[in-house]
Amino acid sequence: MKSDYTRALPPEWQPMSRVFTALGDEHRQRILLLFEKGERLNVGQIAEVSTLSRSTVSHHLKILREAEVLESEKVGKEVWFWINRARLEQTLGNVLDYLRQHH
Repeated sequence: MKSDYTRALPPEWQPMSRVFTALGDEHRQRILLLFEKGERLNVGQIAEVSTLSRSTVSHHLKILREAEVLESEKVGKEVWFWINRARLEQTLGNVLDYLRQHH
């Protein structure tokens, strides 16, 4: 066992922490699973198929966007969201690399 529990997270792991925290909520996982490949969705579309209110969906989208799980673009009055595939691949790749190198 390594003894330095207080050691700071490596720089490449710091964004991972935000991703895993954001994905630790079942509602946010469900939102992520709504997206088809390459699809962009807005708050209204997600709220329409969700059991959550529009404001709650907006809150969850904000957390996913801040963790860089989703990207967004405002077009007119509507904000469109899509999966940040590169961020998720990098995050999960870092975990797999760690497991391959250390275990």
